[in-house]
Amino acid sequence: MNKGYYYNSHYLIKDGKPWFPVMGEMHYSRYLETLWEESLRKIKAGGLTIVSTYVIWIHHEEEEGIFDFTGCRNLKQYIELCRKVGICVFLRLGPWVHGEVRNGGFPDWLQKKEKEGVLLRSNDLNYLAYVRRYWEQVYAQVKGFFYKDGGPIIGVQIENEYGHVGGLQGEAGEAHMRTLTALAKEIGFEVPMYTATGWGGACVGDLLPVMGGYPEAPWDQRTCELEANSNYVFSHIRNDKLIACDHHIEGEITFDESKFPYLTAELGGGMQPTAHRRPVASGKDIGAMSLTKLGSGVALLGYYMYHGGSNPKGKLSTLQESKATGYLNDLPEINYDFNAPIRQYGTISDSYREIKLLAYFLSEFGEDLASLKAEITPDKVKPEDMHTLRLSSRHDEEHGYVFFTNYQRRRKMDFHKNVSLVGVYGKDKVIFPPIDIDDGAYGFFPYRMKLGKAVLRSALASPLCSLNTKSGTSYVFYGDYDPHFEWEGDQRADVLHLSREEALNAWKVSLDQEYLILHDNFVWVEEGKLKVTGSDHTVIKCYPKLTKELPGFAACGQEGRFTLYERRLQGQPAKAELQLISEEKEQVIYEITLTYQEKANRLEGRDTLLWLSYAGKDLEIFVEDTKINDHFYTGQEIPVSLGYYGFPSKLKVVIRALYETDDIFIEKQPVFTEGRACSLDGVRVTEEYR
Repeated sequence: MNKGYYYNSHYLIKDGKPWFPVMGEMHYSRYLETLWEESLRKIKAGGLTIVSTYVIWIHHEEEEGIFDFTGCRNLKQYIELCRKVGICVFLRLGPWVHGEVRNGGFPDWLQKKEKEGVLLRSNDLNYLAYVRRYWEQVYAQVKGFFYKDGGPIIGVQIENEYGHVGGLQGEAGEAHMRTLTALAKEIGFEVPMYTATGWGGACVGDLLPVMGGYPEAPWDQRTCELEANSNYVFSHIRNDKLIACDHHIEGEITFDESKFPYLTAELGGGMQPTAHRRPVASGKDIGAMSLTKLGSGVALLGYYMYHGGSNPKGKLSTLQESKATGYLNDLPEINYDFNAPIRQYGTISDSYREIKLLAYFLSEFGEDLASLKAEITPDKVKPEDMHTLRLSSRHDEEHGYVFFTNYQRRRKMDFHKNVSLVGVYGKDKVIFPPIDIDDGAYGFFPYRMKLGKAVLRSALASPLCSLNTKSGTSYVFYGDYDPHFEWEGDQRADVLHLSREEALNAWKVSLDQEYLILHDNFVWVEEGKLKVTGSDHTVIKCYPKLTKELPGFAACGQEGRFTLYERRLQGQPAKAELQLISEEKEQVIYEITLTYQEKANRLEGRDTLLWLSYAGKDLEIFVEDTKINDHFYTGQEIPVSLGYYGFPSKLKVVIRALYETDDIFIEKQPVFTEGRACSLDGVRVTEEYR
C-alpha cells in the first residue's frame, strides 16, 4: 500500500484508497486565540477532515519589516492545536488572498511600492524578494508541522483567483504561478498537495485546481434580484456562472479537466453581506447546493467560510475591504460573521447541521462514493427551468446513489407526484417506490449498498453513518419518506431510521463504544469526556444507553431506542436593561446595562449571549469608546458573545437610519415609518453552558 496523500484524474487518494474529505475555512487571525481549540473541536465534530486557512500578509507584516505572530496571529500555536485536535490543515499562503481583507491582504507599504516601479503579483524580482521574506517568516512558524514530519499540514494553496483579478494573463501569468510554486518548495513548504483556484487561468503544471460556488453574489454591483443560480443544477461544468469571483468577472478555465478530479475549496458556507448587497443564505440554501455538487461528481467538498470571525485591530488602519482602498465593495470594519456554519462567536447555525449530514456520510462511505462517476439525467437543465425535476446518479457496474433536487434558491419549483426514481448499474436498474417531490425537496438514496454482509437493494432514506456498539453494528439512515428498506437475499443489517430533523441534530461520538446523540447544540468528545453545549435546561437523546454516568446529567426516560438524559443548572441568567440615549434623524443611540447573577468564565464553559433585533442601515456596538462589532442590516437577529469581551457591564449601540429610497438589495426589508427605519426592536439574553 502506498502511504500518504495523492490523487488520480477522478478522486483524491489516502494510503492507497479513495479519499473523500470535507474541508472548511477558518481564519485564525480573525478569532480569539483562547477559543481556537474549542472551535477546532467544533469543526471536527461537524465531520470535517481538513481545516483551511489564509495566512493574511497584512495581519502579520502591517509595518514593513516588523512581523507579528502573537495573540490571534500566532500561527504556530494554531497549527499545534490542529495537531492536538487531530485535523488536517491546508495553508492558503497567498501572497495575495482577497478574503475581503484590505488590499486583498497586501500591506499598505507593499501597495505603495507600485509607485516606485515594483510590479506586484508578477515575476518582478523586487516583488519576489518581499514575498520570499514574508514566506520565510511564515515557514519559521510552521516548520516541523508538515505531513512528512508527522504534522497536520497536507496541502498548500498558491496565490488566489490569479489571472482575472489583478494578475497577469497568458504566459506571463503562468510563469508567475510556476515561480511562486517553486519558491514555496525552495523555502521548505513541502506537502503532498499543492492547489490553485481553477478559474481565471491560475492553475498550471501540477497544481491541483479547486473550484467554487456560492448561493448568491454579494459582490455583484447590481442591487436587483439576480438570475437563477446555476449552482442548484446538476452539471459537469466546473466553472459555474456564480463562482467565487471577487468582482463578478468570470475567469476561463485553462487547465485540462480530464487530468484532475473535480475539487471545491470555495463552496459558500454562507455569504458576507456588502454595503450595497445583503443576501442571507439559509441552511437549506447551503444543503441543496452541497447535494447538487455531490450529484455533479465533486471529489472534495470545501467551504468558505466554515467559521466566521472578526477582523483584528490594525495598527495603522482598519483591515477590511473597502472602496476607499480601490475595491468595488464596502464591508463591515470588524464583522466577518459570513453567516457561516459556525458563526462569528462560535454559535451553531443551520448550515452547520446541513453540511454535517453530508460530512458524516462521506466520513464513513466516501471511499465508496469517490470512485463513482456522475451520470446526469437530464443533462444541461437551465437554472430558470422550474418545471424539470433535476436528477443524477453516481454509480458503477454494481451499485450507486441516486440524487434528486427540486430546489432553486428564491424560486418556486413545480410539484412532482408519484415519481419513481431509477438507479442504474451496468445494464440493469433498480426502480424505487414512487414518491411525491415538492418544491424545495432534495436528497439522495442508495441502491445495492453493502452493509456488512447484507445488501440493501434500495431505500427511500439517506445513509448517515454506522455505529459500532457492544451489541454489534447499526447503520443510521434518515429521511421523511416511508423508507421502504428492501434487501437482497436473506441477510439483514440493523438499521436505525431518523427523521430528517433528528438527523440534523445527530452527533456520532466514541467513548467506550460508539454512540449517537440527538441534541440541537454542539456535542464532542475531548480527552475521553463528553462535552455538551446547551442552556440551563438541556435534554439529549442517546443510543445506545450510556454505560457510564454522564456528570451533570440524569436519565429521564425512553423514546424508542433512545435513552433521554436531562441536565438542570441552578445558575441565574444575566439581565439586560435597555435605555434610549439619543434619537436623531440619521441615527439612534442606546445603552444596554448588563447584570450578571453569577461570575462567568467562557473558558470554563459558560457564556452569555445577547441577541439584538434592529431595523436600520447598520449597527455598531461599543464597550466604552472601543468599537467591538458592527453589522450590516439583513433582517436577522444578531448574536453577541459577552464572554468573548470579558462580560462587560455596559454596551453602547449605535444604529444608522435606513430609507426606502436607499439603493441596497435586502431580502428581508424592515418596517418603514414615513420611509425610514431606525430602531432597536428587541434584546434578549440566553445563557450557554458546556
